[in-house]
Amino acid sequence: MTGLRRVEQVMGTAISVQIADPLPRRDLDLLMDEAFAWFHDVDRRFSTYLNDSEITLLDRGERTLADCSATLRDVLDTCETLARSTDGYFDVYATGRLDPSGYVKGWAVQRASDRLLAAGAANHCLNAGGDVRVRGRETPGVAWRVGIRHPFEADKLAWVVTGTDLGVATSGTYERGFHVLDPRCGRAARGLCSVSLVGPDLGLADAYATAAVAMGLPGLSWLATLDGYEAAVVTAARAAYRSDGLPLAPP
Repeated sequence: MTGLRRVEQVMGTAISVQIADPLPRRDLDLLMDEAFAWFHDVDRRFSTYLNDSEITLLDRGERTLADCSATLRDVLDTCETLARSTDGYFDVYATGRLDPSGYVKGWAVQRASDRLLAAGAANHCLNAGGDVRVRGRETPGVAWRVGIRHPFEADKLAWVVTGTDLGVATSGTYERGFHVLDPRCGRAARGLCSVSLVGPDLGLADAYATAAVAMGLPGLSWLATLDGYEAAVVTAARAAYRSDGLPLAPP
């Protein structure tokens, strides 16, 4: 087997990085070290569970936005844009405190994938708690396959998608039940149990999936308006929907 795979617990979840390129082991180890150093840096900046993270200090008023890193300011600028494009359903203050994690995890994985590609690792798969970014091929001639977990049956997959350059983000009730808040009423949204978005930017896909869950059933029609992103949805009533362009793997 060529390549290398590593798993670490960071950003509150297990993150796996698999590089499928036949590079020297020393180069693979260096790429892995750099990828996980990035994830740990993101955690130090954006974790709402660390008392001294940038996002926590900003939320408590102990640091001004001008005093924060350019990375944090750029992320919050994107979150403002997402709030406008989702009619307010993507809201970093939905829980009552500043929390951009509905975008940050997918964004962090996307940036890590971009860095691997720039460094010459053209074939890789990154998975952060179900948010997945793949590029190239797992083995020569074989595209990556990404399973989307069934929201009601933990040992089953609802769909399997495939591709050589795509991000797959899922928001739903898998681990924490109905936890995504509808920012308009402050209560948990209960219409949709699972929303998966497949598209070119994992950060945006992550935020769009979160926003759609917050919308509830009206999110189904909103998802159809997204350009460049395909959707797979399971409702609380156990109905399943998918867009026609969803890149399903052959059975």
